[in-house]
Amino acid sequence: MPDIPKAKVEVEVAVVGAGPTGLMLAYELALAGVGVLVVERLTERVRQVKGGGVQPRTAELLEFRGLLEPLLKRAGPREPVGGNFALLPVPLDYTSLPTRHPYPIAVPQWEIEEALEEAAVAAGARVVRGAAVSKVTQNDDGVVVTADGLRVRAEYLVACDGGHSTVRKLLGLPFPGRSGTHQAVLADIRLSAASPLVPQKRGHVSTLIRRAGDHWAMLVPLGDHRYRFTFGRADQPERDRVTPVTQEEISTALHALYGEGTTLAEVDNSSRFSDGTRQLEQYRSGRVLCAGDAAHIHPPLGAQGLNLGIQDAFNLGWKLAAVVQHRAPDGLLDTYHAERHPVGAEVIHHTSAQRVLSDPAPSEDVAALRDIVIDLLRLPDTNRHLAGLVSGISLHYDLPGTHPLTGHRLPDADLDTSTGPTRLSGLLSSGHAVLLDLTGLVPESFPLPPRVDLVRATSTEELDAAAVLLRPDGYVAWASDDAAAPDLDGLRTALADTFIPAP
Repeated sequence: MPDIPKAKVEVEVAVVGAGPTGLMLAYELALAGVGVLVVERLTERVRQVKGGGVQPRTAELLEFRGLLEPLLKRAGPREPVGGNFALLPVPLDYTSLPTRHPYPIAVPQWEIEEALEEAAVAAGARVVRGAAVSKVTQNDDGVVVTADGLRVRAEYLVACDGGHSTVRKLLGLPFPGRSGTHQAVLADIRLSAASPLVPQKRGHVSTLIRRAGDHWAMLVPLGDHRYRFTFGRADQPERDRVTPVTQEEISTALHALYGEGTTLAEVDNSSRFSDGTRQLEQYRSGRVLCAGDAAHIHPPLGAQGLNLGIQDAFNLGWKLAAVVQHRAPDGLLDTYHAERHPVGAEVIHHTSAQRVLSDPAPSEDVAALRDIVIDLLRLPDTNRHLAGLVSGISLHYDLPGTHPLTGHRLPDADLDTSTGPTRLSGLLSSGHAVLLDLTGLVPESFPLPPRVDLVRATSTEELDAAAVLLRPDGYVAWASDDAAAPDLDGLRTALADTFIPAP
């Protein structure tokens, strides 16, 4: 293995990439008291809408840490419109799910990044911009990252630097999958004139799609004559993603789809993307871990990407903090890959299906399949299943334990505690795990490891357990039904497996 200089460790964890995933991870680590440095190639944030949809489960996770309210202040009007599957004209009904956030939240990605960076820095994280990573070296003791004139030694490195991850390439990590078959342009634009074909308000995504000849587009009004314009052509020639998008290209698409009466005034920013699909074979390579698009890419359908990355960070953050602070059992860090790789694979699986159904130039067979799926989406059970999948509400992990709640999320129930009324989400703001005792099941003398809070409460809502152990990311690590004969041995095992070695 390479010899890393035995210089003083500058930081406990280095994060490469200041997108939503990297900044969410930085906040989680800083909240736990871990020294974290975020290294970002760009000198300033790109003010592009990009992934601007926060799904219900992501909203719940952000609310755990008190981060949702700052985002809601930056969000556009919250319309009571459900999610989408393959852009089909039947909304996914999130109101049928057990969540307080039954609609997607529209927030531009750069606004999400700004809010998360403010929170991370306030918690103690540092962000360095204008530092492009050129070298990564690791051994059993740590990692050294070279980024322009910056040399950072860390105990662990997390690559959150996107689908074209420099860290992943430098380490030669296999990224199998398939290249995209469709290319498209995403542009934030302003119009000086608009024909009647231009949508005037947001609605379900299916109402914002238009096709004309070989062109297809989605035009989303953002207010003040601003729009997010996504477009392509069925016969789109293959182009490198770095090929600049021209104003002429955008104007041509606008005129073809929305008529000559629609006039482009200004292009705020633009980029190209494709529907490629790839996933790392392993999310961990020694002391380097990957999260977000650095670990997986998929067709941008159903508003999944940003949410998948933030949820990666929530899963990894508390585990990595526990390892760095020497309060984790052996193997805890490996559960990041074990739990999140199947989730990424599932998103790739269903977005690949959506890719076929949303083909802008469907064959006769695909058109027939679309009609069948639209009919199925109108069935409540089918709609609820896909709503749970896309929203993240139905996500659960295969954790040890026999109780039906193990590995699942709990609804954000109202609780009464000795300090007053609260909600379940309010118990997780510190980033600690919570042993929630609803029946006096846990003895006062029961030993708990550091950063596990015992909360005794009552609730008028049915939580299907007498007591539950919630991980810092809100998933149930242990539960017991019987207050008279509590499974305290199971609780001890869950604590030892999840937080610290058994004494």
